[in-house]
Amino acid sequence: MTILAFLIQIAGATMLLLYAVRMVRTGIERAFGPSFRRIVTTTRNPVNSALTGLVLAIVLQSSAAVALLVSGFAGSGAIGFAAGLSIVLGADLGSALLIQVLSFKLDWLVPFLLAVGGGFFIKSDSRKLKQAGRIILGIAFILISLRFLRETMDPIRDSNFLPSIAGFLETDFVAAFIIGALLAWFMHSSVAVILMCVTLVAIDAIPMIAGMSLVMGANLGSALIPIWLTRGLTNAARRVPLANFLLRGSGAVVALFVINGLPILSYVGGNNGAQTLINAHVLFNTVLLLALPFCRFLEAPLCKLLPDSAEPKQETPVLHVSLLDDLALTIPNLALANLKREVLRMEQVAETMTAPVMDLYEDYHKERARALIERDEVLNTALDDIRRYVAAMPSDRMTKQDWKRARELTEYAIALESVGDLVAKVLLPLAREKAGERFKFSKAGRLELVNMHERVLANMALASNVLVSDDLESARLLLEEKTEMTRLERASRKKHLRRLSDGSKTSFESSNIHLESLRALREINSHVASVCYPILYRGGQLLETRLIETIGENDDNGAGG
Repeated sequence: MTILAFLIQIAGATMLLLYAVRMVRTGIERAFGPSFRRIVTTTRNPVNSALTGLVLAIVLQSSAAVALLVSGFAGSGAIGFAAGLSIVLGADLGSALLIQVLSFKLDWLVPFLLAVGGGFFIKSDSRKLKQAGRIILGIAFILISLRFLRETMDPIRDSNFLPSIAGFLETDFVAAFIIGALLAWFMHSSVAVILMCVTLVAIDAIPMIAGMSLVMGANLGSALIPIWLTRGLTNAARRVPLANFLLRGSGAVVALFVINGLPILSYVGGNNGAQTLINAHVLFNTVLLLALPFCRFLEAPLCKLLPDSAEPKQETPVLHVSLLDDLALTIPNLALANLKREVLRMEQVAETMTAPVMDLYEDYHKERARALIERDEVLNTALDDIRRYVAAMPSDRMTKQDWKRARELTEYAIALESVGDLVAKVLLPLAREKAGERFKFSKAGRLELVNMHERVLANMALASNVLVSDDLESARLLLEEKTEMTRLERASRKKHLRRLSDGSKTSFESSNIHLESLRALREINSHVASVCYPILYRGGQLLETRLIETIGENDDNGAGG
C-alpha cells in the first residue's frame, strides 16, 4: 500500500505540474498570440533570432512550443530555415534559464500569487487581466506542485525502494538517459521533467550523476516532441525540428558520456547538487549556440533528406468549397448545422483575407492583392448560397426557434461579407496607394496599426470559438473587445493628430491612409463581434434597447432640477 500511495501522490504532483505549465502557456498565447507571428517572422540576424527564441521560450514555458510555432511559419515560407533554427536553439537556452528561475525557493510567494491571480481571473472583465490572472495562477500551481513533489519523496527517502532505484540509475547511466528521454516524450514537457529531477536531487532522493543523465535524456526527448507533432506537415516545416534534433540530440549523447566519464561536474556547480544540475543544463544549451554561424549550411543536406514534394495543385482550395447540402434541407437540425458550418467557412475565408493586410502595407504585391480580392468573391458567392439555402428550408418543418437561428446565422454571414468588402475595397486600395505614392508611416503610427490589426485577428479567432460553442462568457469577452477596439481607435486618432500638430512630415503625408485604416480595422472588428449579440440576448446579458433607460435617466434629472 505504501508503494501504491507513493505512485498516486507522485502522479498527482506530476499532473499538477504539467497542468500548471500548460496553464501559463495558454494564458500567454490567448493574450499575445497574434503578436508571435510578427515577432518571429521579422528577425533575420542569427543572434537576434536566438534572442527572440530565448524570450519566447521563457514566455511560453516551452521550447517545444516555440519549435512548433517556427515550423508552421517555415512551412508557409514566412521564415527561412537558418532564422528558424536559430530561434529554436535560442528557445532551448530560454527553457533552461526558465528552470533556473522556477527552481528558487519561492513557497512564500504562493499565497500572494493565488490571491492576485485568482482575483484577476475571476473578478476582472478585461480580457488581458483575465489572462494575466491565468498566468499568475499557473506560476503558483507550478510552485505548489514542486512542493508537493518534495513532500511526497520525503517519507520514502530512507526506504529500501528509493535507494535501489537511485542505485540503478547511478550505475546504468544509459538506462537513466533513455528514461529521461521517455519521460520528456510522454509528458511533452522537458521543463516539467527537469524540474522534477532538480527537486529529487535537491532532497537527495537520487544522486546528482543520475539526475544529470536524466536531464541529458530529457534534452533528447524534448527535441523529439516537435518532430512527432509536425509529422503531418510539409517537408519544409519538418526541416527545422529535425535539424534541432540532430544538433541537440547528438550533443546530449556526447555530453552524457563526457559527464559520466570525466570528473568535470565539480567545476560546474560545486557542492550543491541541484544547482550543479541546472548549471550543466544551461551550459549545455549555451554551447549549442556555437552552431548559430553554421545553421545555413545545414539547409542543403536537410533539403536532400526532406525534399519539397511536387504536390498536385488543387483546382479549388478547400476553403472555397461550399458546405451546404441540399439533401439535408428536409431535416431542420441538419440544415442548421450545415448553415453554421458554412458561416464558419466564411469566417475562415475572411480571416485569411485580413491576416496579410499589414504585410501588404509594408511590401505591396499586386498578385497577392489580386488573390485576396478573389477571396472576396468567395464570400459574395457564399452569402448568395446561404440566402438561397435559407429560403429553401421547409416552413412546415421549421419551428419559430429554428427560423430565428437561421436568421441570426444569415445576418452574421452578411456581416462577414462586409468584412471582405472592407479588406478588398478599402484596405487593399490604401495599401496600393501607400506603395504607389511611397508614403511611410511614422514608427509610432505603424505600431498602432499593427497592434490594432493583431487585436482584430485575435478577436476573429475568438469569434470562431463563439460561433461554434455558443459560450456566454466568450461572447461577453468578445463584446468587451469591441468596446476596447473603439477606445484604441480613438486613442490612436488623437495621437496621430498630435503628431500632425507637432509638424511630423511623415505623419502628414500618410495621414489619410492612417486614419482610414484605423476606421476600417474597427469596422471589421465590429462586424466580426456581431456574432455575440444573439448569444448575449438569449442569456439575458443584453437589453434590446437602451432608449427607455436613457429616457428614465433624463426624467430623473429633470425632476431633480
